[in-house]
Amino acid sequence: MSSVVYMSLLLLWSYHQQVTSGSHVLRNQPAVGLTGRSASNNTQTMMFQDSNDGCDLVMNLSAADRCAFVKNTPDCNMEDGFINYLHVAFCLLPPNLTPLTMTFFIIWLFVLFIILGLTASKFFCPNLSAISTSLHLTHNVAGVTFLALGNGAPDVFSAIAAFSHPHTAGLAVGALFGAGIFVTTVVAGSVALVKPFAVASRPFLRDVIFYMVAVFWTFLMLYRGTTALGETLGYLGLYVVYVLTVIISAYIYNRQKHSRTSSVRGAAHNPAEFHSSESSDDEDVPCLTGESIQQEYESEYRPLLPYSESTSQILLSSLNPVDNRKWRTKSWSWRVLKVLKTPLEFVLLLCIPVVDPDKEDRNWIRPLNCFHLITAPLVCVLTFQSGIYGNYMIQGQFPLWLLMLLLGLFLSGIVFCTTTNDSPPRYHPLFALLGFVVSAVLISAAASEVVSLLHMLGVVLRLSNTVLGLTLLAWGNSIGDCFSDITIARQGYPRMAIAACFGGIIFNMLFGVGIGCLVQMVSTHSDVQFESEGLLTWILAGSLGLSLVLSFVIVPLCRFHLDRRYGIFLLVFYAIFLLVALLTEFGLIHLV
Repeated sequence: MSSVVYMSLLLLWSYHQQVTSGSHVLRNQPAVGLTGRSASNNTQTMMFQDSNDGCDLVMNLSAADRCAFVKNTPDCNMEDGFINYLHVAFCLLPPNLTPLTMTFFIIWLFVLFIILGLTASKFFCPNLSAISTSLHLTHNVAGVTFLALGNGAPDVFSAIAAFSHPHTAGLAVGALFGAGIFVTTVVAGSVALVKPFAVASRPFLRDVIFYMVAVFWTFLMLYRGTTALGETLGYLGLYVVYVLTVIISAYIYNRQKHSRTSSVRGAAHNPAEFHSSESSDDEDVPCLTGESIQQEYESEYRPLLPYSESTSQILLSSLNPVDNRKWRTKSWSWRVLKVLKTPLEFVLLLCIPVVDPDKEDRNWIRPLNCFHLITAPLVCVLTFQSGIYGNYMIQGQFPLWLLMLLLGLFLSGIVFCTTTNDSPPRYHPLFALLGFVVSAVLISAAASEVVSLLHMLGVVLRLSNTVLGLTLLAWGNSIGDCFSDITIARQGYPRMAIAACFGGIIFNMLFGVGIGCLVQMVSTHSDVQFESEGLLTWILAGSLGLSLVLSFVIVPLCRFHLDRRYGIFLLVFYAIFLLVALLTEFGLIHLV
């Protein structure tokens, strides 16, 4: 898939280098004459200093003038990332190396997606699970709060990063709507193709209804072009209502099931009586990766005689991301991907602690956890808000990073001297909170880099932020969910897979847009203004709404049985939507 995306981007770049499309480039800009730029150097400088100029206009200039335009145009100053990609593309590297520059940036984009996926799956989600276990939350509450945040962390943090700059807000809208269409059509359709099944009726209708309300509310905000603080709080409150609905419905169902069980107590048990599709709507489906499987796996390889490793051996073994037993049983494609991810995973292991409640020792690794007390605060200081506090001086004299280093060394020494390698301390759950904070900061930093990089690709390729959001950003954040849900369906749990399709995207949209708007309100002290991408935005919102309405009508008509015909219908729907969106982006479909 990466090679296909890469070739597509290069073809688009070549096409736009040959075709001059001034009206397309000025899709969001006022009518500004470009002839003044070539009239004289003074006129050119005045135009560069005009704050109304958009960064998209840089591709209309000659190669010699692009660097000056990027330096003097406010829209080109992306302060939310570590790297100014536009400055690198137009100032540091010569124009004849643009294809090589694009190749490097596309590779870097996939590396960022791998960092997002690794941090979320290996560190963010396990620590959130440990926190929910420590708080003694039920499965329903944890599933729609902490675990929903863990699964949707890349989408939510990418949306927040995109909303931090008005000109990249289209990335957030495109990514959230595009991911919604991708998950509800491609992922759900693939699950239906792999394993036809009868969907749980009441949870399905509940999730679709809430998602349709969220999409319609988002459409209204985009249509008006603005949203106030009260509406944003109400928008976030919709997810609170959804959580309460899930909890209350689960409570009512459990009481009804308990009363039915009590009424037949003492009578002959009839298994068929309790296994209809209606009665198992909200039952927890057993997961293949649960505690029993983990304990069975560990007991199989547990040494027969007592064996105690030294501190250095424990540290070295804990820093090895590759499990030799899994390596021998996995396919070659898994091994290639693991080799690519191993350096990144090794660095993350050095920085982020992980608490695993399913293990006997809760993943307590004394030397590594003590080292985390040094590295974790440093990572937070150096990466929070794209390293803005990296050079911060306390009262202009003492660097903040040095203070965090000294505090980390002090705490690490205390923990190392007061604990043992064999048993975790009482405060070990606090390491889950530390791991949650560090992984959240890293995900936010990686998401900011993704948004900045996609903004640069949109400028060079002359693509709108919305189309980049609904394609690259949506695919990058959703491809992992696609493979995991299909795998779960193949293993015989299609209901779990379809529930993950609809449950997670509700959280992603409401929190991605809601928190993103709140962050922008706090920074600007004013209402949020949405810059519409024109017809493409309405096609995106309309397609998502139409797919939900069709699912809401067709699935009950099929008696909640999802077969292969329904899966093919969803895949065809997504293909038509993507074709229409791309034709609209290139001006082949437009309003008269």
